Amino acid sequence: MTIAPDSARQGSPQYRAMRDIAERTWDGIPGKFEITEEGIVHDMMSPGGPHEATAAHVSRRLEKVMPDDLLAHTGTPDVEHEPKGILRHPDVIVIAWADLGVEGSVDPHALIAAIEIVSRSNPDNDWTGKTRDYPLLGIPIYAIFDPRTGTGAVLSDIHTTPDGPRYATRKDFVYGEDVTIADWTISTEGLPRYQ
Repeated sequence: MTIAPDSARQGSPQYRAMRDIAERTWDGIPGKFEITEEGIVHDMMSPGGPHEATAAHVSRRLEKVMPDDLLAHTGTPDVEHEPKGILRHPDVIVIAWADLGVEGSVDPHALIAAIEIVSRSNPDNDWTGKTRDYPLLGIPIYAIFDPRTGTGAVLSDIHTTPDGPRYATRKDFVYGEDVTIADWTISTEGLPRYQ
């Protein structure tokens, strides 16, 4: 659900105000707050069950095949680009250990990939909003796992369009198939589904 007007652009005072509102409410209201060009997005449901289990499975499977200096992190750092007025919180980020050790938000240019587990309560945020915002932030690979349908997609190859940067390549997959994210291939066998 978007709860603020289209005023978050270019590190404006409106963006700072929305950032302050989101920070003050993170601990008191369930769910997740992000800031996009449309304003504050609140995913009202706290992730749990299949959502969290999928993030953990994907993280663990990636870390088994990645080099030791990289991490598939499921923690809490935000990815923020204040000049563009965007603050996002991916479910899993693939990043070098050295780039994670910063105070505050992570630089989106440090990410190798962002991975989202589609929310049952707000699927358009993952399939539409983040598909727009992640190439804008320069995140080279965006992988989506959808426990509602047992499907997903990996988006890559950012290119310029009249509407701004977009992913040029989309590879769809069905749970049970292997999926390649950046240089690493993992199984999607046995990933949980929403009931």
